[in-house]
Amino acid sequence: MIVGTAGHIDHGKTTLTRALTGVDTDRLKEEKARGISIELGYAYAPLEGGDILGVIDVPGHEKFIRTMAAGVTGIDAALLVIAADDGIMPQTLEHLAILRLLGVQRGAVALTKIDRADSSRLEQLEGEINALLSSTDFAGAQIFRTNATIEGDIGVKALLRHLAQIAATLPANDERRLFRLGVDRVFTLSGQGTIVTGTALAGSVRVGDILQMAPGGQEARVRSIHAQNRSADVGRAGQRLALNLGGVSKDEIARGTWVVAPALSACSERVDVQLTLTPDCGLTLKPWSPVHVHLGAAHHTANVVMLDDEVLTPGRTGRVQLVLDAPVHAVPGDRFVIRNAQATATIGGGVVLDPFGPARKRRSAVRVAWLDALADYIGSGDIGALLARGPLGLRVSTLVRLSQLPAEQIAAPPGTVEVGLQGGDQLLIAAAEVEALQARILAALEAFHARAPDDAGPELWRLKRIVSPEMEDRLWSRLIDTLLASGAIKQRGRSLHLPAHSVELSAAEQAQVAPLLASLLAGAFDPPWVRELAREHGMQETEVRRLLLKLSKTGELSQVVKDLFYHPQRLDELARLVATLPEVQAASFRDATGLGRKRAIQVLEFFDRVGYTRRIGNIHLIRPNAAWAYSGA
Repeated sequence: MIVGTAGHIDHGKTTLTRALTGVDTDRLKEEKARGISIELGYAYAPLEGGDILGVIDVPGHEKFIRTMAAGVTGIDAALLVIAADDGIMPQTLEHLAILRLLGVQRGAVALTKIDRADSSRLEQLEGEINALLSSTDFAGAQIFRTNATIEGDIGVKALLRHLAQIAATLPANDERRLFRLGVDRVFTLSGQGTIVTGTALAGSVRVGDILQMAPGGQEARVRSIHAQNRSADVGRAGQRLALNLGGVSKDEIARGTWVVAPALSACSERVDVQLTLTPDCGLTLKPWSPVHVHLGAAHHTANVVMLDDEVLTPGRTGRVQLVLDAPVHAVPGDRFVIRNAQATATIGGGVVLDPFGPARKRRSAVRVAWLDALADYIGSGDIGALLARGPLGLRVSTLVRLSQLPAEQIAAPPGTVEVGLQGGDQLLIAAAEVEALQARILAALEAFHARAPDDAGPELWRLKRIVSPEMEDRLWSRLIDTLLASGAIKQRGRSLHLPAHSVELSAAEQAQVAPLLASLLAGAFDPPWVRELAREHGMQETEVRRLLLKLSKTGELSQVVKDLFYHPQRLDELARLVATLPEVQAASFRDATGLGRKRAIQVLEFFDRVGYTRRIGNIHLIRPNAAWAYSGA
């Protein structure tokens, strides 16, 4: 069990820790000289029943609230320390507020320095403490009168027995989840290398495991483990761990870095959260209000973007996006604390909903539904609740980051559709969402036909841009294949259309276009322009243009640029040629086709436009799962 102390400066937290564990946690020369804690201190002691008590001794001075918040993240219980002579003081209240905001619900109160107060003062103070805690999760917490300067103090012994009782009632940690540890201290030891310490919040770690820094992404191998101050082969959630890491230097890690399983290493600068302001904070948050954020052991500045109302007033709860000064690691359900812009007062805190908030459409209906689903998931752990509100499905890698479960332990509800993706990832989507997407495709085609009745229909990737540009390409291909197989939609050339829709040429027009098609086919990769076709076949330019445009609308030709049409067989050959090139640039495509540079660029831009390729810099990449459909019939 991990216990964190809390309380005002000079109320005896370090002395009490030494009395409980026998360890002096003030290790810095400055701490010894000034008689106050500046850094986190750690101490351990065996408990009845075989458990190991870990105590994190936090500074009480207001200047070190950042350090205090880092220390109490992930603790099992709090030990609120109040001196009998001073009583309840400002940092008593602020530390208590931080404990509540971080979701700490178990604890006890140590009344220290009882030799400096008479019995009536002690009774009065106990009444004040009970009143203070009455509206919190610590209501009814036992109060222990202690004099930690006396060896064998009966109050200290009673407190230690009580902590052992709390340890015996703690629920078992879920070790199925992937490993996470927030670093609160990093140092080097001669002959051993880099050491990080922190409380393991999830999962387990073994000697030899490969972990990653988040943020940063550096990989490190676990050389050795100390768990609860004892050498161990395995470290588990809920324990204080010291990890000896190979492959990463001390300078690459700071307090607030997370050491995590590689699947959890993704970070973001935008985090969507549910935030509660304390009733007495005296501050109304407005769009882009600056705040200080304490998340895990990390400290960042951030600006607030409202997701519900336009402002958030004292005592109220609302959803906001924290736009941070640097990427952070978080998972749904993580607790955090915020302080004002001057970092002089704790003003609120809350829970992370989505650790990967979007930069756009933050308040859309789809986004609100997704945040609702995440809030439900935090309470229930039901993956199905997330899939039910994921209209475009969810990658398994995303579900791993949200749930902290290994991919093989993510159980999708019955009826979930699975789509394999490049790189070995997989997309999961609820059957109801598949039906909804298919209905959207049919509706989009119906609207397209109403808007352009003389057009055979959009090409495959143009239709995707109309329906859902952000959809995974392989999901899109699967939906279209299913609709084609069922006959719900039809394909003519490269055009998709509803079965009832057709654009036909008359018999006379068919006779006119036959020689034009033959000339375009014979023109290979450099077909004749409209004016050249008109001259060759003794026709008016306007008539040739009308016929070829009509033919392009049926999907039997493609217009690359104005007045330049390609036969589908030749475009198919060019598309296949693109797929053979190691790097598709205008120069390499020009050389492979024998075309001039200008024409090569025109064709490549056409492939970009219809969704076969996409341009990144000067390179044209074939889109994942994109295929050039041409039957030759």
